[in-house]
Amino acid sequence: MEKEILFKDFLDLLEMTEVYLKGCFKPLEKPSDAGGKETEGEISRGISRREAELSHLEEEIRVCKLCELARTRTNAVPGEGVFDPLVMVIGEGPGAEEDATGRPFVGRAGRYLDKWLDAIDLSREKNCFIGNIVKCRPPGNRDPKPEESSACLPYLVKQIELLKPKAILTVGRISSQILTGSMQGIGKLRGRIYNYNGVPLVPTYHPSGVLRNPSLRPYVWEDLKLLKAILEEKITKKDLY
Repeated sequence: MEKEILFKDFLDLLEMTEVYLKGCFKPLEKPSDAGGKETEGEISRGISRREAELSHLEEEIRVCKLCELARTRTNAVPGEGVFDPLVMVIGEGPGAEEDATGRPFVGRAGRYLDKWLDAIDLSREKNCFIGNIVKCRPPGNRDPKPEESSACLPYLVKQIELLKPKAILTVGRISSQILTGSMQGIGKLRGRIYNYNGVPLVPTYHPSGVLRNPSLRPYVWEDLKLLKAILEEKITKKDLY
């Protein structure tokens, strides 16, 4: 039975990765003429075109109905942080507190994540952006279904394009597998630096998993040190996996 489940998971990930690599997602809707005028107005007020595009993308996420998660959410959670961040942190999906507030990583795991970032002089207020693979809470905090991740992933891809982070930190198995394209477990994925479209990507454990199993903390610290080395430019693109 366990082998059957693992094989199904493998097939699901292959399907999701194939869609991702081929770029066969439903394209984001183009802004209306009114939206374009708003963008020009924002630019005239000193907001860059990229910032204006990000703002409109967030509005689109908040009303998105591309998958069944839209029926059960309270709030979509586009993400939050600064523009042109040093690091973009990417998790799996919102939990109960995130669904209630519309903000990412604000529960116990989120507060723990903030401590991780603070340990290497990072924060969502000054130099990070925090988001997720799916923008709506899966019921009961279950794993996102492949079709849900596939529907939502173009939003994340566009966010990365607009935000232009210097590095990416994926927390947990699902975000790490999807963005690296690997089926390996997080224990095998972590400890390396991957290349995501020219952006260094460091996978590590999810804060909620480390709260349940504190013995994982030394591994997280090693991964955070890798991330810090990237930001200090001690690691170059030739060192990426």
